[in-house]
Amino acid sequence: MSELWSKKSHEELKDTVFSALSENVNYTKEPILGIPASYLDDKVFNQDDSFLQNAPFISTLVQNPNHIGCHTLGKSESFFKGTQAIEKEVIRICASDILKGGEEEFDGYVASGGTEANMQAIWVYRNYFMRVHNAELSDIAIVCSSDSHYSMDKAGNILMLDVFKTPVNEKTRDVEYDSLTGLLTEAVSAGKKHFIVVCNMMTTMFGSVDTIGTYTKALNDLKLSYKLHVDGAYGGFYYPFSEEDNQLSFANPAVTSITLDAHKMAQAPYGTGIFLIRKNHIHYAHTEEASYVEGEDCTMIGSRSGANAVAIWMILSKNGPHGWFEKVYVLQRRTLWICEQLDRLEVPYYRHPKSNIVTMRASHITKELAQTYGLVPDKHDNPSWYKIVVMDHVTLEKLTPLMQSFDSE
Repeated sequence: MSELWSKKSHEELKDTVFSALSENVNYTKEPILGIPASYLDDKVFNQDDSFLQNAPFISTLVQNPNHIGCHTLGKSESFFKGTQAIEKEVIRICASDILKGGEEEFDGYVASGGTEANMQAIWVYRNYFMRVHNAELSDIAIVCSSDSHYSMDKAGNILMLDVFKTPVNEKTRDVEYDSLTGLLTEAVSAGKKHFIVVCNMMTTMFGSVDTIGTYTKALNDLKLSYKLHVDGAYGGFYYPFSEEDNQLSFANPAVTSITLDAHKMAQAPYGTGIFLIRKNHIHYAHTEEASYVEGEDCTMIGSRSGANAVAIWMILSKNGPHGWFEKVYVLQRRTLWICEQLDRLEVPYYRHPKSNIVTMRASHITKELAQTYGLVPDKHDNPSWYKIVVMDHVTLEKLTPLMQSFDSE
């Protein structure tokens, strides 16, 4: 880890955020007439200084900075340069420190969530293949596993791209070389020439992790044109801390972009995803028509709250890298305890050894049990699996009654 990501006291958090806000436009004190926005409605939202002076995140919400555009590119809306600098630091911490990008520079922004960030990657690569390789839409395909998030299907629908899903091993949840090669060969036979490949850093349902080498070997053996994106919407703030040898990082030259979701394991407010990409790629999503935006726009979402970026920065800075490793270690131990209990009770399940998701066979879960403990199914109509996600609030005190329910059956 570099020195960029470090643990900070609450006073240091306040100083940094309030200093950043002082560099933003102040709607109350300055004659700002042309921005189609303002501070939050003071008839509804408390703007009492005595309340806000110890609440940097709430203060950011109230001041309502718009982080439209991608600030890692240089020019951005100068009205909000203070909090934009915090967002750029979030991008550097995530890309360089957490995902091993080292001293290399990256582009990225705080998105609305993993779905948007995955779609942003696919949008960039679709445009890249069309502009650089003169590809038609029908020449380009999305390739992912059958365990991948539904955002791949949504991206295919919106961006008018076919989606090819390779099956996974039912026991290991891993993509196998022969199956993937067969799928790619089928896609080539269907006229596909360029591939947008998505590898999973902990799937939503199983917490499974794709072996990236299987993808790159199959693609390279067939001499295919591709760009590779990592969907770390769930695992991005977990797996890099539970697996020292993380191949789904920017240390791997095959990886061009990565999605993270801070509103999952980082416990940020919902609507807080992160899109990261190597330099010299995001401009393929440049919207020149956004001419009234200083710096124009390369993002899918356009206007977005700067408070979300501040929330991520505060969470990462309050914990620091060592605190984050400790957080993940505790969750790993709790997850191992669940697996030991299920082994003893002979309840079949899947768990990737570096994941905090335990997915149990539905045959051992009654509807009443699932409802009582908030277990989530793979599908609500005739489920095959139910999962436990070991978050901070999922303590042994809450897990023990579930295990006792199995024991009493």
